[in-house]
Parts: sequence; structure tokens; C-alpha cells
Amino acid sequence: MRTVIRRRLNPGFAEGMQYGMIGYFVPHRVYPAGYHCNPRQPVPFASLAAQKHHFALYLMFLYVDSREEQCFRRTWTRTGRPLDMGKCCVRFRRFEDLPLDVIGNAIGRVTVENHIRSYESGRQAAKTASRLPRSRLAPRRLSQRGRSR
Repeated sequence: MRTVIRRRLNPGFAEGMQYGMIGYFVPHRVYPAGYHCNPRQPVPFASLAAQKHHFALYLMFLYVDSREEQCFRRTWTRTGRPLDMGKCCVRFRRFEDLPLDVIGNAIGRVTVENHIRSYESGRQAAKTASRLPRSRLAPRRLSQRGRSR
């Protein structure tokens, strides 16, 4: 898996340990602001981890780019292999279960510039959503008497 990722990774990304996993990220020399949750960390792109009952491939670029996520899911489905995936986490038990070409192609499609642009766009959308009045975000809960709070 690491070989596939490294072969397809576009220039500008770096490899290292991040959050206890093998990580691929936008280094601070390229994006000095860092990751919004912890600015000392670089912006994550992908990670590979061994969990207790499975392996996990975290493709953060799918989390910030819904078109890439849809394309990834569609392409994976065409292989006929089952996909166990959350928003950006692909879980698997054996490497033989993975269509490596699908993963490699998805990784190769995203440049550092595209990833930063998607990341910043997602951050801006989150800020805008936090400023919206509550009535625009979710319906108000009704009290027991059926009135709005």
C-alpha cells in the first residue's frame, strides 16, 4: 500500500508519522498555517493505520472534496469488491481486498494546490455555517406542549 501511495503521490506532499500513523500531508514549508485543529501539525492528505480488528486507509482529500469522494466510490463499486467506508476511512482486513489501481488513481488525481483549495473552501463553509441563525441550520425542537422553544 505504501508503495502504491508513494508512486502516485504528487510533488509537494510529504511522508512522515502523523497521529501515530504513516501519514502523507502538506508540509508547513508549503502551507505554513498548518491543520486548523492543531496548527503545529501539517494539513493531512492520507494516512495508513493498523487498528485492532482491521487496517484503515484515511483519505482526507475525500473528506474535503465531495466530487472526489463520489468518483472514488463509483470507481471502487465498478470493481465488484465490497467497500467498507465512512466519510474518508476505508476499512479492510487484507490487502488483497483492495483495488490498488483505484486508490492509486484517486491519490494521483489530487495536487497539493487542489487539496489546499478544497481544504480552505471547507474551512470557509464551516465558518459560514457557524454564523447562520439556528433556524437556518436545523428545525427547532418542540417542547412537550408543541410550541417552539
